[in-house]
Amino acid sequence: MMDKKMLLENGLLAQYVLGELNAKDREQIEQLLASDAELKAHFDQLEADFEQLGQDNAIAPPAAVKSQLLDAIKSSASNDTKVVHLQPKNNTKWYLGIAASIAAFLLAGSFWMYNQLNDVKQQLQTVESNNTELNTTIEVLNKELQDTNTFYTAIVNPDTEQYILKGNDLLPEAKVVSYVNHKTKSVVINTERLPKLDADHDYQMWADVEGEMINMGVISKDKNLMTMAYIDHAESLNITIEPAGGNDHPTVEKLVTNVYIN
Repeated sequence: MMDKKMLLENGLLAQYVLGELNAKDREQIEQLLASDAELKAHFDQLEADFEQLGQDNAIAPPAAVKSQLLDAIKSSASNDTKVVHLQPKNNTKWYLGIAASIAAFLLAGSFWMYNQLNDVKQQLQTVESNNTELNTTIEVLNKELQDTNTFYTAIVNPDTEQYILKGNDLLPEAKVVSYVNHKTKSVVINTERLPKLDADHDYQMWADVEGEMINMGVISKDKNLMTMAYIDHAESLNITIEPAGGNDHPTVEKLVTNVYIN
């Protein structure tokens, strides 16, 4: 049996206003409304709110519809055809209000769905971005692993020769360990003991071949182990201080360390 509490907690009044209940439920609600003044007042307010919502969201029909309707009525009246009377104006507005209210609910539902789809789309974009970042990280780690294997292989190779470049009077604390393999034509250096430079300068390595200094590459500030270019027939390895980014010829007065390898 339906009671006031059940009616209010389950939204049955709204369903009653929208005509969504069966005949039995409508009859019970009407009995409750007739016997409970407070409930009737609540219903009247709900009904008024629905009507206002319908009026606020009502869409005016095109003017042509009104003209066609009036023409049809006049034509029927002149032909002595039975005229079907329309519902009173207030009732018509009420039913149009209910229809507009339902349309407003559907519009609100569509807006909610649109927001949900946007949220899902953003979540998918976030997942895709995270996957891209993860793939980038994996690529970096693989590159570092490959470099480490290259360094290890070069250093432990029995044909690799070790040469230590000690600092001169210009930079006495400098020390660079180089690993040169003439068979695989590879050069690896350890620059952990090379003093840091400012942003305007870089260390650059050179190979002396019959008195000519050939560029082996700019030494990175971010790595302790790195590979340098191998130069055939090099007689010595040399490191100078050059402008940031390196130079096309060595600044001899900025030579900080060197070692003969032949």
